[in-house]
Amino acid sequence: MIRPQLRPAGLGRCLLPGLLLLLVPVLWAGAARLHTQLACPAVCQPTRCPALPTCSLGTTPVLDLCRCCRVCPAAEGQVCGGAQGQPCAPGLQCLKPLRPGLPSTCGCPTKGGAVCGSDRRTYPSLCALRTENRAARRLGNISAVPVQWGDCGDTGSRRAGPLRRNYNFIAAVVEKVAPSVVHMQLWGADLPVLMLGRSSDLRAGEFVVALGSPVSLQNTATAGIVSTKQRKGKELGMKDSDIDYVQIDAAINPGNSGGPLVNLDGDVVGVNSLRVTEGISFAIPSDRVRPFLEEFHKRQLTGMVFSNKKYLGLQMLPLTMPLSKELKIHYPDFPDVSSGVYVCKVVEGTAAQSSGLRDHDVIVRINGKPITTTTDVLEALDSDSLSMAVLRGKDNLLLTVIPEVIN
Repeated sequence: MIRPQLRPAGLGRCLLPGLLLLLVPVLWAGAARLHTQLACPAVCQPTRCPALPTCSLGTTPVLDLCRCCRVCPAAEGQVCGGAQGQPCAPGLQCLKPLRPGLPSTCGCPTKGGAVCGSDRRTYPSLCALRTENRAARRLGNISAVPVQWGDCGDTGSRRAGPLRRNYNFIAAVVEKVAPSVVHMQLWGADLPVLMLGRSSDLRAGEFVVALGSPVSLQNTATAGIVSTKQRKGKELGMKDSDIDYVQIDAAINPGNSGGPLVNLDGDVVGVNSLRVTEGISFAIPSDRVRPFLEEFHKRQLTGMVFSNKKYLGLQMLPLTMPLSKELKIHYPDFPDVSSGVYVCKVVEGTAAQSSGLRDHDVIVRINGKPITTTTDVLEALDSDSLSMAVLRGKDNLLLTVIPEVIN
């Protein structure tokens, strides 16, 4: 008689979960290794990457989490991370899910400095402003431009960052020396979205950087210092101007004129405007740009448009005796003249260039009328055709300029 084998009741049920518990760490570790192998190759080979994708909504491809191939970033609310390793779009963070089992999604950072928009609204972060802009564009509404860090009602000075605070040693020297000096010529005898800083916070001697693309060389930076933040427009021959220009010694050339002038905190403190000669350049202060952006936003909302303007394509200054002597040092063939309007730069592809005007020309008459200030030139734009008497070295020239009408 064969006895049936006795098996302890429930033993199998006890052993099975135990074996599973022992296997879980092993399986997890293997899965992690497999994930690593699938996600990131040992050596990045860009030639094996897929073709550069075309992303929706005009977003730019970004590097994947392996920092190897470029992929379309995940937008706000889309799944991020995981086995696919899809990164979030710039300005977004891959946020942890609210409940276990849910995927991570891209969203605005929980921390971020407040931002003032051109619509005079204060947003909790730059990301929040961009989120509302996307919603506005979908509805066909006007989007806002980020203007400055902080609350829109904040009119005080922003505390200088560590770079400005610790390395602007020239400014510290100037502040000590300037009170005992009657006149100083600091220029010598012979840096995603940039926020507006406050040009009123600039100090004489502070380091600044002019950014742009001179002579088609993109991402060019020239550095210098601030000579003064209050160079009157009238001193430059603009008798109707109420702008106090920022004078700098950083080189400004065609291409980075119109670009940002930034301080060492990366804030825009001016818009590069004009170069007179080596070591003497000017920028429109950011404190004048801020109201312009707000006015432009209002005009967009109301459907108003700016009136048409006539454009020559010149950077110019009134010629004075001191300026004439200075130019004579740098350019020996400069004409012997002490009045007129000096052409600092002729912008390529403009009416001025087409007419034959060149850098360092001196305009002395337009349509028979003497020219002594830049305002005289602007008033002459009422005519559809300008007959310019120009001095160039030893030559007297008569050029015809047809101003371009722009909006």
